[in-house]
Amino acid sequence: MPSVSDPDELIFFVNGRKVIEKRADPEVSLLFYVRKVIRLTGTKYGCGSGGCGACTVMVSRYDPKSKKIHHYPATACLVPICSLHGAAVTTVEGVGSIKKRIHPVQERLAKCHGTQCGFCSPGMVMSIYTLLRNHPEPTPDQITEALGGNLCRCTGYRPIVESGKTFSPGATVCQMKGSGKCCMDPDEKSFVSREEKMCTKLYDEDEFQPLDPSQEPIFPPELIRMAEDPHKRRLTFQGVRTTWFMPVTLKDLLELKASYPKAPLVMGNTAVGPSIKFKGEFHPVFISPLGLPELNFVESTDKGATVGAAYSLAQLKDALDFLVSEQPKEKTKTYHALLNHLRTLAGPQIRNMATLGGHMVSRPNFSDLNPILAAGNATINVISKEGERQISLNGAFLEELPEANLKPEEVVVSVSIPYTTQWRFVAGLRLAQRQENAFAIVNAGMSVEFEEGTDTIKGLQMFFGSVAPTVVSARKTCKQLIGRQWDDQMLGDACRWVLEEIRIPPAAEGGMVEYRRTLIISLLFKFYLKVRRWLNRMDPQKFPDIPEKFVSALDDFPIETPKGIQMFQCVDPNQPQQDPVGHPVMHQSAIKHTTGEAIFVDDMPPVDQELFLAVVTSTRAHAKITSLDVSEARACPGVVDVITAEDVPGDNNHSGEIFFAQIEVICVGQIVCAVAADTYDHAKEAAKHVRIAYDDIEPAIITIEQALEHNSFLSPERKIEQGNVDSAFKHVDQIIEGEVHVEGQEHFYMETQSILALPQTEDKEMVLHVGTQFPTHVQEYVSAALKVPRSRIACHMKRTGGAFGGKVTKPALLGAVAAVAANKTGRPIRFILERSNDMLITAGRHPLLGKYKIGFMNNGEIKAADVEYYVNGGCTPDESEMVIEFIVLKSENAYCIPNFRCRGRACKTNLPSNTAFRGFGFPQATVVVEAYVTAVASKCNLLPEEVKEINMYKRTSKTAYKQTFNPEPLRRCWKECLEKSSFYARKQAAEEFNKKNYWKKRGLAVIPMKYSIGVPTAFYNQAAALVHIYLDGSVLLTHGGCELGQGLYTKMIQVASRELNIPQSYVHLSETSTVTVPNALFTAGSLGTDVNGKAVQNACQILLERLRPIIRKNPEGKWKEWVAKAFEESISLSATGYFKGYQTNMDWEKEEGDAYPYYVYGAACSEVEVDCLTGAHKLLRTDIFMDAAFSINPALDIGQIEGAFIQGMGLYTIEELKYSPKGVLYSRGPDDYKIPTVTEIPEEFYVTLVHSQNPIAIYSSKGLGEAGMFLGSSVLFAIYDAVTAARRERGLSDTFPMNSPATPEVIRMSCTDQFTDMIPRDDPSTFTPWSIHVS
Repeated sequence: MPSVSDPDELIFFVNGRKVIEKRADPEVSLLFYVRKVIRLTGTKYGCGSGGCGACTVMVSRYDPKSKKIHHYPATACLVPICSLHGAAVTTVEGVGSIKKRIHPVQERLAKCHGTQCGFCSPGMVMSIYTLLRNHPEPTPDQITEALGGNLCRCTGYRPIVESGKTFSPGATVCQMKGSGKCCMDPDEKSFVSREEKMCTKLYDEDEFQPLDPSQEPIFPPELIRMAEDPHKRRLTFQGVRTTWFMPVTLKDLLELKASYPKAPLVMGNTAVGPSIKFKGEFHPVFISPLGLPELNFVESTDKGATVGAAYSLAQLKDALDFLVSEQPKEKTKTYHALLNHLRTLAGPQIRNMATLGGHMVSRPNFSDLNPILAAGNATINVISKEGERQISLNGAFLEELPEANLKPEEVVVSVSIPYTTQWRFVAGLRLAQRQENAFAIVNAGMSVEFEEGTDTIKGLQMFFGSVAPTVVSARKTCKQLIGRQWDDQMLGDACRWVLEEIRIPPAAEGGMVEYRRTLIISLLFKFYLKVRRWLNRMDPQKFPDIPEKFVSALDDFPIETPKGIQMFQCVDPNQPQQDPVGHPVMHQSAIKHTTGEAIFVDDMPPVDQELFLAVVTSTRAHAKITSLDVSEARACPGVVDVITAEDVPGDNNHSGEIFFAQIEVICVGQIVCAVAADTYDHAKEAAKHVRIAYDDIEPAIITIEQALEHNSFLSPERKIEQGNVDSAFKHVDQIIEGEVHVEGQEHFYMETQSILALPQTEDKEMVLHVGTQFPTHVQEYVSAALKVPRSRIACHMKRTGGAFGGKVTKPALLGAVAAVAANKTGRPIRFILERSNDMLITAGRHPLLGKYKIGFMNNGEIKAADVEYYVNGGCTPDESEMVIEFIVLKSENAYCIPNFRCRGRACKTNLPSNTAFRGFGFPQATVVVEAYVTAVASKCNLLPEEVKEINMYKRTSKTAYKQTFNPEPLRRCWKECLEKSSFYARKQAAEEFNKKNYWKKRGLAVIPMKYSIGVPTAFYNQAAALVHIYLDGSVLLTHGGCELGQGLYTKMIQVASRELNIPQSYVHLSETSTVTVPNALFTAGSLGTDVNGKAVQNACQILLERLRPIIRKNPEGKWKEWVAKAFEESISLSATGYFKGYQTNMDWEKEEGDAYPYYVYGAACSEVEVDCLTGAHKLLRTDIFMDAAFSINPALDIGQIEGAFIQGMGLYTIEELKYSPKGVLYSRGPDDYKIPTVTEIPEEFYVTLVHSQNPIAIYSSKGLGEAGMFLGSSVLFAIYDAVTAARRERGLSDTFPMNSPATPEVIRMSCTDQFTDMIPRDDPSTFTPWSIHVS
């Protein structure tokens, strides 16, 4: 590293304030800097790889050439602070705050109910805000595009998009909004008595403050002066280990590159950054030629355009848009192909940071642009001190052949992209796990040139990405096809030859080998059709058009801005004005979420002497630890101590959960030890120096199949049975048998597991601030690990950034690890898991294998069912036994089958322990039920919906475990869903569409649901609350429930406001803590509002009872007066409320019980379109009808339903966890685990809350937190409906495995055709696959 005696000062602005950094370190990111140095904690850490958008900020720069200010969004986790010299950064705090003034973007996101947990909200605000700075009146499409790089796991995106759409000119969400009538409501056919007026307005637009662009902060004039300074010179920033050079002339850049040929050029840091962070690369020198005019330009001649290498991909898109508008279409075919991919490549933040030059030179094998540039004959213009030269951007360059590479001292100046000639055609094709912000599974750039006026091939180029370690060219195939006619025979040869030329080995990294082989020729076929179409457009007489049925294969699915209507029961007009119950009240922290002022665990200020914890985890699935050497790690800089099992004062194994592995490891990702150091970087670096030696133990059990083989289980079998199953099978017309695999799911809460442990100086006390659903559980585990009574362990939980079940048991284990470290070092411990560790250590939803045998009559009536379920529980008990109990109890869903047997068992494997996850087994198990109902329908030649109708519960009945219930609300949801969604008419329209289209198919499915909330154990349903009234009349409310984003605190304030008959503004709810409410149970199972609401109600009623005599004496008095008088009369103004809980029970010996307090019913109809050539699908419309009984807060309830539905849709379609055969999890971040983005949600999304009675619950409400999850399976079954249509047309069987998730791979490979028949297949016994399924 060059030593610089006098480094330069780094100058930039943050929120209008000047920052001067005298020792700027190139290794420091903007995210670390704003959060930890200048303490602006609104910008959040979500993934560290630029893939989630939680850390989005706005960067503004002045361009002295155009005299314009350029604002763009950037992910702070990838921005090195040294790259910001002369820039202005705006974080969420700079947009607006409660202290000063909130900005319309923040206000509207909050009031439109676009925040739940609030962790992603600052990033959403920054994306919309940056858009508005560039386009004060954006179109709906611009809003959808602006949000493409931001993930949200709570809301399902619709309200976020809606809040942005309020800035569009002439924006209204629904023409009928506010009139209480709905455009979907056929009044004359109404079957609900109309005294229930339905409302559709969840917020009041009249409340919004207008957007005034003139009020935005100005760009700092000092930065304009700096940018225009004629005497600019090279800047040098010197860090601890690295040096950053910022040349200001091209000559200077070439000097630097000659002196430091190995130094990377850093512009957007989207390639160099992740490889440093995740691949451990190290560069002592960085060269950053930001703002060099020679690299920032676009120039067009009559031959084509040349674009500067420093142009960001977003600037490239703008430049190409301009060129396309100026030039005739035939000249810009390459530009059109590039534009098509630039819309979905990464997200807007990365597109604004990544540069064209960087993208080309880094040559990622998944590059979307390089294959198109190569097919378009682009050339790269490079320069060095020796002079200039051109490199063809072709196969040799992309395949990284030595003769075509850049020399170390060379710099890319620009790229020349020629215009296309009349008889040359260029296209780009790709397919990814999701439409936007996802690396391609296979992509291609292809071009063909014909002899003029003919269809004889003169030149042909095909480049494929993601099929080898580099982008590859099908040179040989292309050469062989020169001189051939562009016809079907040529296509057949091309497909065969290209498969021979591009061999993907069977064990290739990334897996999906047969699918990728199929995609190569499917994309080639799409190109073939596009060219045929284009030839026909050139000369219809000479070149016949493609068959009409093939036309829809030409285009990818368009990205539409989602729209929808939400319907709920209006509040009774006679209800007192100040009573908030039943109103769509905004989340109580929503404004704080959108301003970034809501404090999460890692936002808490640093504590004196705090240490950071990094864990060392096992790399083997099942092995003996033969040695553990921490001496090298202890000697690393900044390390205070290394904590191992030896350091646990109490139990290291509590209830079967192991804190630190000691003698053996039982999964990859098990914690072996932890390093405590003065910074997280030091702790992480030292963790790499811990030396562990292993001896593998056989067997290592990874899959359910292996567990069954080795008889490896975590719990005894659970069973329920009714009727006589064996005898019934003898009296049916037909019997079918099958099995269904449902893979697991990662919680992907936006805030990773976070703990702050503070050891106290007295009495061995320990205070923990932790993001959890179950503070009592953390308290129990910490108490056991430290061997200290629980009364000395205080757990505080204010809010957490999403949980979904993943923060029920896991924080207890991690809390114990942090507490042991705090206890040993005597210092506070900050323990924040990085996303990759969080995904590895904490696991997720149980993968499931279901086997069924069904007996039925030819009319579709099911007489007998024998079902077995197995879940992959992982290596320790966790919640697996309870999950399997729930699965067995809920296994009939909405169907009454007279002879029914269900058995279930949790398998013990060497994977990290799976745990609670929204729906708790139900979303997996019920897929099996819907699959066998669909299979019966296929055998009877009926629609699945008809078979569902035949077998659905119709009157007050008993479940298989003898609990009585009335299915009337279920029937109503089902009936409304079929009618209001126009199911039968749309089903017919889909069939018409399918007749006319061979390669695209539409499918619909309606799914009924009978979901049970709560737990079959009565004491798990208890809850307590503590309510204090202060002398100024204000009320402090605490209870045992946790705020996870579901709005529990908001509903509790509504309850207290109604019960005490005071405005909501009087009631304050600060946090949940084991100090105020002891022994509180988990906030899970959709029970939060039910049980805590009853406890709060009880406390308020006790207080009101005490105040009653005073109110009687002074009925005209004010609340404050009554409170003061009560105090004078020595009446206690504090009360504990208690709810004993729903009295549920289950006797597994007798196989009967009142297992659940009540049921939530619902139905959902979804329609999809599937691309049979690629496996892509598009969700066109979803209608959800949910029995909400009486909704305490329709905005929150609809938010829960939509969010759960989208999360469920993810589970059943694109979310795919990949494991190696040795039990290593590959999917460890947003790059390789895809949750839905704004582009995946239904184009039309309708949600209706159906009214019913539920007297057992508070205000006759129902718990709706989880129910929507399973309704996401309507998308899965709609996909299978579309696939069945394709298979039927191709003469294939209607019955095929209906597993979950229905990824693009599964969809494509189920639509068997001439292309899937053509690919080479390997004998599975001859290789070890890269990844396996664990269900």
